[in-house]
Amino acid sequence: MPKYNYPKVVVTGIGAVTALGNNVSDTWENIKKGVSGAAPITRFDATNFDTRFACELKGFDIQQFINRKEAQRMDLFTHYAMAAAAMAIEDSKLDLDKVDKERVGVIVSSGIGGMNTLLEQYKSVIERQKPDRISPFFIPMMISDITPGHIAIKYGFKGPNYATVSACATSTHSLAAALMHIQRGDADVMIVGGSEASINEMGVGGFNSMKALSTRNDAPEVASRPFDKDRDGFVIGEGGGVLILETEQHALDRGAQIYAEFAGFGLSDDAFHITQPTLDGPYNSMKWAIADAGLTPNDIDYINAHGTSTPYNDKNETAAIKALFGDYAYKILISSTKSMVGHLLGAAGAVEAIVSILAIKYGIIPPTINYFTPDPECDLNYVPNKPIEKEIKVALSNTFGFGGHNATAIFKKYE
Repeated sequence: MPKYNYPKVVVTGIGAVTALGNNVSDTWENIKKGVSGAAPITRFDATNFDTRFACELKGFDIQQFINRKEAQRMDLFTHYAMAAAAMAIEDSKLDLDKVDKERVGVIVSSGIGGMNTLLEQYKSVIERQKPDRISPFFIPMMISDITPGHIAIKYGFKGPNYATVSACATSTHSLAAALMHIQRGDADVMIVGGSEASINEMGVGGFNSMKALSTRNDAPEVASRPFDKDRDGFVIGEGGGVLILETEQHALDRGAQIYAEFAGFGLSDDAFHITQPTLDGPYNSMKWAIADAGLTPNDIDYINAHGTSTPYNDKNETAAIKALFGDYAYKILISSTKSMVGHLLGAAGAVEAIVSILAIKYGIIPPTINYFTPDPECDLNYVPNKPIEKEIKVALSNTFGFGGHNATAIFKKYE
């Protein structure tokens, strides 16, 4: 049984923009097909960079969602969030004329925020020596918390509103916070998720300096290879994902579609090193999430792994899964959709939550593509290269971030 007698919380709408599609439908279809979103970088001249490819959005047009003047006053990461939020709200069929907007909150977050704006404004001051050319919108465009503010202003939502920041665990922390607000009665509906847009000189250069990115410039489409013996780093991605959470009763009262139940979460820290993971942190976040959902380890059917394609993460996450699940670990289906959409950093948790929910809804386990050479230290079933059709009742989604942050979410088939 769950630890507390909280109201059931369900997911009633989803929206996403990724390197595989500018909506959920296209993204999901390409994930099922095992398509890679990686390609040479077009945003800037990457000739002199160690990594010259990324998972960029393709053909994205923010003016489908907001007007040109508004868009000019937002960073790209906010564009992605505004688009994902608009699609999620439309998908949920939330009646904006009838809903109590004081009972609707927004937590849509970013791990890094407006890096593109910061970079452009920096050039105005340092390279052009023109501090008077700094935009009055510079600070509001850059700060990570501006996105939920924009969403609230657009739709009139007056409930809890802020952003979480925990590197690659950011939007899973947002989901956890939103769940708590609903459980304690602060809101009936929460708009929750994350977005990221860090494919620029500083983003790619910074991760290159850390030796975190793959450098397979001759074959970008096979560069992200989670759990493969020859993995050499992650592929940076961009985009956003937003989910609509409601109390079960609120959803039923308005006749909403229900994708899944958001059953619980677990949050922990490694308390060891800012970038090197430990087994205890992921172990605890998964253990506590399962307990929070009132489940046992043997109830988990599918794990959407953090699975970054870095040497340390994949080995450590595998070890944590085996430590927690024991022999049952070999029966769980595990996959990393980062092999296709890239690593969306602060948006990873939201997008991967959506993928986990769709896996439950359609009974399809996404593959881990580019799995060519088994690693003796990563010896679980990672659904290599092709999807698997199987009924999924419970999915677990992991996200881990620099600083030792670990966050795990549990989604259940709604019954």
